[in-house]
Amino acid sequence: MNAATNARVWQSCWLVLALLLAACGGEPAAPTAATSEGEAAAADYPRGPHNGRLLQDGDFAIELAIFETGVPPEFHAWPTLSSAALPLGNVALKVTLTRLGNETNIIGFNPAGDYLRGDAVVYEPHSFSVVVEATHQGSLHRWTYDSFEGRTRITPELSRALEIETQIAGPAVLHQSVETHGTITANTDYTRQITARFDGVIKNVQVSLGDRVAAGATLATLESNESLRTYSITAPIGGVVSHRNANPGEQSDGRVLLEITDPVPVWAELAIFPADRAAVQAGSMVTITPASGGDAVTGTIAGFATEVGAAQTLIARVALANADGRFAPGTFVNASIDSGDIEVPLAVSRDGLQAFRDFTVVFAKVGDDYEVRMLELGRQDADMIEVLGGLKPGTEYVSRNSYIIKADIEKSGASHDH
Repeated sequence: MNAATNARVWQSCWLVLALLLAACGGEPAAPTAATSEGEAAAADYPRGPHNGRLLQDGDFAIELAIFETGVPPEFHAWPTLSSAALPLGNVALKVTLTRLGNETNIIGFNPAGDYLRGDAVVYEPHSFSVVVEATHQGSLHRWTYDSFEGRTRITPELSRALEIETQIAGPAVLHQSVETHGTITANTDYTRQITARFDGVIKNVQVSLGDRVAAGATLATLESNESLRTYSITAPIGGVVSHRNANPGEQSDGRVLLEITDPVPVWAELAIFPADRAAVQAGSMVTITPASGGDAVTGTIAGFATEVGAAQTLIARVALANADGRFAPGTFVNASIDSGDIEVPLAVSRDGLQAFRDFTVVFAKVGDDYEVRMLELGRQDADMIEVLGGLKPGTEYVSRNSYIIKADIEKSGASHDH
């Protein structure tokens, strides 16, 4: 981290500290500070016997709660008169929710057992201004209150100072890849096994195992059994003596005497698991990195082994020009195989994601207000991730420094409480 980056980080830290101190004080926040809006704590309003919010108007009352155990979140309500349960058919109830951005949800109620049940799902986040209207014996009872969670307000000046950046959620092209591992092996296309052209007695062997030889170098001399003439065996390629099965005084007997391997070209043999086979084809681009760390190299899949390996893996081979010798046979490698691009209708930057309660979220921005959006996520690449639900196309969301928004919301003590 360079000095300039350090300075920006410390500046952000001090600004966040100032933000938190301003919000904790008893005076209204200064124009450059943020104000957080957390859902009212349990002690801030009366509760009924079902632990819901108790709304009272004289002797008439409605206990209202969001129920979400085993079902999608929905409102349940219990009407009473002088603390006695009322016949459910005698009460008409309507709840109007106004969310950030002035989106309105109207929920009606029907009798269900001993309570009135809301006729619509109360989707996340449970953050809205609430209007409750109940009619009983010709009288209208009306209550209003705010129930905010995961919401904060930050002035434009402070947002710029904290380097909070936003993007518009929309379509994206995801670069797909298959992540796997493998091993470097010698490229057999560059290995030569050497036998005697005429069987005879091995007179001398001029190389040892591991010696590096040039193409045309003399490796051994033999005396032919038929002509009794001495002749030389030379290296057909340059490389390393990778096998020696020849000693002076022995008969050649048609066996492989020596093997020369060019250590520069190698194979990366990669394990392709059954679930990934359809996504990996011959010619696919591959990025290979030593498992021990270091710079990556690229190549293409030349083909596949005819037999499966351990765990029913298919072995894909990538030819590498190992000029610097970093990928010695036996080296373990990691690989990322390009499996194509996918267009998705809605995606967000992975840099904007944060954990909130049991959800992965981004923070939507409406004016100076920021609020969580609980996401259902799909496919992803290194930069973007597909959104399957929880966010509307065209939403402006925080794509950089979203942790600041999360920290400000969390310090307010907002809870998921109904």
